[in-house]
Amino acid sequence: MEIRVVGYGHPDAQLLMAEVQQEYVLRYGDPDETELDAADFDRPNGVFAVAYDPEGTPLGTAAWRAQEGGEIGLADGDAEIKRMYTRTQARGRGLARRMLRFLEEDARRAGRRRMVLETGDQQPEALALYASEGYLPIVKFGFYREYDSAICLGKDLHDADGAADAAVEVPTGAAAAHPA
Repeated sequence: MEIRVVGYGHPDAQLLMAEVQQEYVLRYGDPDETELDAADFDRPNGVFAVAYDPEGTPLGTAAWRAQEGGEIGLADGDAEIKRMYTRTQARGRGLARRMLRFLEEDARRAGRRRMVLETGDQQPEALALYASEGYLPIVKFGFYREYDSAICLGKDLHDADGAADAAVEVPTGAAAAHPA
């Protein structure tokens, strides 16, 4: 697998983002309504990457964008994960973990201090991945912060241990929320 920084407007990025929106519809009933600006993913303030198999088929996306304090739950130096997605046929091979670590290292090199994300309780696979990588619950932020089923997580990018055994509690019976 190869991870390429392609930019938000790249055709493969757009294709995969359309697929992830359909995934959100299946899991939550609606697409993610969070506003995204392509410029948010331009270096040095973010990155948008696509993972490819050896034949050049796009398998998944991962992105981060800089965030600063001023909004509830966010702090100066945050990097927010957006559009983490792996196609169904590529799941179970460690692709999402590799993409997540790519994002963390890229954000760290850009001077970001903490990775943050918003996901939802209908994505147990994502919650398990983030917990195994040391992400812990943080104050809710973003478009869906008022939804009971929204789950916001964060990880200090300068913590060498990463608290890999962290548990993430998944709320039950709540209203819909949409993931990163």
